[in-house]
Amino acid sequence: MKNAAIFFAEGYEEIEALTVVDMCRRAGLEIQMVSVTGAEYVTGSHQVCVKMDTRIEELDFDAVDMLILPGGMPGTRNLEQVPELTSQLKRFAAEGKYVCAICAAPSVLGHLGILEGKRACCYPGFEKDLTGTAVSNLACTVDGNVITARGMGCAIEFSKAIITALQDQDTAEKISESIIYRISENDR
Repeated sequence: MKNAAIFFAEGYEEIEALTVVDMCRRAGLEIQMVSVTGAEYVTGSHQVCVKMDTRIEELDFDAVDMLILPGGMPGTRNLEQVPELTSQLKRFAAEGKYVCAICAAPSVLGHLGILEGKRACCYPGFEKDLTGTAVSNLACTVDGNVITARGMGCAIEFSKAIITALQDQDTAEKISESIIYRISENDR
């Protein structure tokens, strides 16, 4: 089974991080919540404190198929300050393994040169950080091994793209239906 790691720094955006974890686990995927702070608990930008599954220094990166960055401030900046994470992001991208980021976090991928020649999206105002990128205005953009999304309101689309990449589109759609995503006008 393919698996993922999602990285938590102080000031992460709670919805962007926890929606991904929730939907991946509903899909039966293994996803580890990884602290980059060395602490067992990490607090988000809206003071939601979450217990991590592991710490970055304990993570076996060779056993992971996908790296995921939630956005949020100052969480995004804090993630970018972790050399072990940035070096692994570059390695994963070079090896064609999945790297994913939402909201402000695609800026980290941009600064690392991972988005060069790719299509990507981000939270409005961070486009300048997507160096060498064809900027997309889609909620979620998939270009090869890179998955990006624009912000908190796009967390479900981002999660669906992650599930599709690690498992399949049918599973992503089933999870989407099970959480009553996209209520039709007939359901109002």
